[in-house]
Amino acid sequence: MDIDISQLMQNISIMALPILFAITFHEAAHGYIADRFGDPTARRLGRLTLNPIAHIDIFGTIILPLIMLFTTNGRFIFGYAKPVPVNSMNFKNPRKDMAIVAASGPGINIILAIISGIVFHVIKYLIPMININNPAGSILTTILVPVALMLNKSVFLNVLLAVFNLIPIPPLDGGRILVGILPRHLSDSYSRIEPYGMFILMGLLFLDPFHTLSRIMWPVISLLTDIILGII
Repeated sequence: MDIDISQLMQNISIMALPILFAITFHEAAHGYIADRFGDPTARRLGRLTLNPIAHIDIFGTIILPLIMLFTTNGRFIFGYAKPVPVNSMNFKNPRKDMAIVAASGPGINIILAIISGIVFHVIKYLIPMININNPAGSILTTILVPVALMLNKSVFLNVLLAVFNLIPIPPLDGGRILVGILPRHLSDSYSRIEPYGMFILMGLLFLDPFHTLSRIMWPVISLLTDIILGII
């Protein structure tokens, strides 16, 4: 496979910051909501911070995104951060509160996607005005265009992270939300698949000949991204 190095480096520069912000806010949201519900675990471990260093996972945040960038020639990137530790036994209502804590991660990603989309449209509106009304506006445009590209990618990456994490397989957030809202007997049974959840997920992603999960996920991701970016 031929790799366009210049295009690859451009994609890295555009996508690196958005994905770092996306996963950092995702994990910090889990810790913040858990702390509000009475579990100080994340706070005591220094995870209630927007400092990306506290949330970086060497494989998920650095190695995996780089592998995906090279194997897809920069067309796609994905990664994850260190999960924020949560002790549901500290909650007043463990099942309900854990479901809300789980939902906070995808929730903050959707919020970030919407904010990114709004700022993207503002910049997109301003650039022609700057160039028309200010002869020296090209300097500002040179700065704003890369920012607009990063915001555009931020919408997609945050939607991707939110939708992916809402897959109802524990230990993903969607699985933990489902465990929290199912009747007790079903919840207890379903939660037992968590130790095998990542193997099930990898099987669905890479071994399913019908690509069932991708066929469900990508239309949702595309629809939400298009709505936020105002394409439809």
